[in-house]
Formats: sequence, C-alpha cells, structure tokens
Amino acid sequence: MLRFAPTQAARAASIAFCQQVAPAVGSSVAAQALTARWMSAAPAPGPKPANPEFSSGPCKKHPGYNISNLPTSSLGRSHRSKLGKERLKFAIDETKRMLGIPDDYLVGIVPASDTGAYEMAMWNMLGAKDVDVCHWESFGKGWFADAISHLKLRDTIEVTEHTAGYGELPDLTKTNKDRDICFTFNGTTSGVRVPDGCDWIADDRTGLTLCDATSAVFAMNMPWEKLDVTTYSWQKVLGGEGAHGMLILSPRAVERLESYTPENRPLPKIFRLTKKGKLDAGIFKGATINTPSMMAVEDYIDALAWAESVGGNDGLIKISNNNLGVIEKFVSENEWIDFLAKDKTVRSNTSVCCTLDLSPEQIKEFVALLDKENVALDIGGYRDAPPSIRIWCGATVETADVEALMPWLKWAFDEVKK
Repeated sequence: MLRFAPTQAARAASIAFCQQVAPAVGSSVAAQALTARWMSAAPAPGPKPANPEFSSGPCKKHPGYNISNLPTSSLGRSHRSKLGKERLKFAIDETKRMLGIPDDYLVGIVPASDTGAYEMAMWNMLGAKDVDVCHWESFGKGWFADAISHLKLRDTIEVTEHTAGYGELPDLTKTNKDRDICFTFNGTTSGVRVPDGCDWIADDRTGLTLCDATSAVFAMNMPWEKLDVTTYSWQKVLGGEGAHGMLILSPRAVERLESYTPENRPLPKIFRLTKKGKLDAGIFKGATINTPSMMAVEDYIDALAWAESVGGNDGLIKISNNNLGVIEKFVSENEWIDFLAKDKTVRSNTSVCCTLDLSPEQIKEFVALLDKENVALDIGGYRDAPPSIRIWCGATVETADVEALMPWLKWAFDEVKK
C-alpha cells in the first residue's frame, strides 16, 4: 500500500488546498496564509450538521425526501389532460386548506416563481390609485424600481416611497388606506419582517395591499383579511422546486381586475389574468397559463404531505421559531455575532441575517471555511446587504442541524481571527 511520508502528506494536502482557494483569494501570499491556517486549524468543535444545506433559496428539501417517492403517472402527460388538471387542482386545494385561506379567496399557479406572480399583480392592477411602496431590502427595492421605471406610474399617479436601511423597518403607519400598498412580508435579504397581525393595514381600506410573502408563507401567520394579493414560490419554506409562483387573490383584488384596465400597457400572454374584462377563472382551477413542470408539481404536493405530517402550518411555524431560538441563544452568549435585525419583534424566523466582528474579507473567509468543511453551504449574506451571513431556518432545516452548526460558527470565527 502506497503511503506518503508525513512531510510529503502535508505538502500534498497543502498543494491541494491552495489549488482550491487560490482563485478566490487572488494572491499567492494570501493562499500561503490560508494554507498555514488550515494546517494549524483547531480540532473540530463537535459533530457536523447531518445536512449542511442552509441556503435561502432554493432551500433544503424536507427531511426524508427521496425523489423516487414522487408519483410519475402525470409525467409525460399533458397538463391539460384530466389527470394533469386534477393534480394541479389538488395542489391548489391543499394549499388553500393548509394555509387557512378564506373560501372566497382564489389561489392559482402561475409562471416564473414569486417574481412572476408579483410582477403579474403589479402590471395588471397598479395605476388605478396612488401607491405606497414600502421596502427595506433588495427585493422590495426592486418592486419600487419597477413601479417607477418600467410601469412609469409617476407619469399618471403619485407613488410614495417608504424605506429604511437593512435591519430596520420604515414607519408603516405612514401608509394611506386609500392608496394601494406594495410590501414584502419578510425581507429575505435583511432578515426583517413586518409585525404580527399587520395592524398597520386598515380594515376599512379602499386601496389594495400587494404582499410579496415568498419567504414568509408556511413560516409565519398570514393575516389574510389584511392581504388582497399575496405571492410566494415553492422553493422557499417547503423546499420545493423553482420556476412556479403562487398567486392568492381576495375578492377585492378580483374586483380590481374586472373593473380596471391600464391604458397603454400591453401585457404579455403569461401576465394576462382576464379575458374580455372578466377574470380567467380557469387559472385558479388548475388550467395554467402556460406549461408547468408536472414533476415540480408532484414535488410540491409531496412537500405539502410532509408538512401535514409535522403538524401542518402550525407545525411548520413552530419548527422555524425553534430554529431561530437556537441562533438567538447563541448570539446572546457570544459578543462577536449579532442580528442585522436588532428588534426581536420584526426579526425573521426564516432568513436569519447576522453581522460578525470581522472585516468583509474575513467574513468571506469565514463563509468559505465552513463551506470547505461541509458544515454550512450557501450562508454568505446577499450581495446588496451589509457584510453578513444568512442562515436559512425554514421548517425543512432540522433544529438538530442548527444546534450542531453553532459551535462551528465559533470555530470558524476563531480560525479567521488567528
């Protein structure tokens, strides 16, 4: 059996490591420094997470997931066949049941993930009233940019921006009940959510609320009576596949669609929600606008079944809260790490964003080190956010894995600080 002498083994390992990190570091001096650190790394602080996937989207598959368990009878069949429509309708009905969506609300599967669903709502409905756009992170900021730069709403109506920096919320009480209100329920890239209950939204409003809830649905209680348009995607809290969005409409949103047609605003086919001035009701019964992936549909149905097995919507929320609780305890015991969201009442229990007492370059090292150790994958903060890390705590992430991760955060911090 071929064996390296100790010095040869160390040299071979060092070369292999340098080949991995050199492109990201950018200089041989830095590579040598990282190699030296790796060679003298402290012992492992404990067991690694059984699953190192903490990505904020697409998110980890649910525990016990196995693609071979997915039914295949709908694959290779038309989505407009009796079977195809039945499976799509079943996904819609189960969603409505599990989320406790009111009977008179409509749920539809639409193209292009949460982005497609939210853009569809904006392009069909905005312009009838003045608009308040609330944003405090990158995605909400994107909706504001679309409203003024692409929809060009300021040419015909008043658009008011309510904004705050990463880690904070704007004063939502300054919104006007007689305007349409656009907002994200949970800021995925800042870890800041709106307060429970959305009491800042008036019950007697005349405007519509358009809520991007992609990283909130199935993790936070949704006050449906406050929400007229709600959108999300499958690949977040349930760990489903991308490319499909969910559009949830209140009766007031349907009334807007049937009473308002924006002037000089052509809509591509995949955005059209009405036909001859009436809602295209088929969309909300499984007759999708374009061809969906039936494999992704079966994957979503499988995720819904798993969710039911852990207690349904309440069970999912409990898991996310437990996961956040683990990190909150760790942060309270370590001065070098803190939450981007200082106010606990608006702190996300899914996209948990933390700052570290490290430079931006050291944070990149920190993230790369945990990735290399296969302890935590994809936890770097969003590119537009302040230097930080982001740990997904949605319900498909097991609490035991979050607990196992915590000592490794301290280990990586100490390694980078050497």
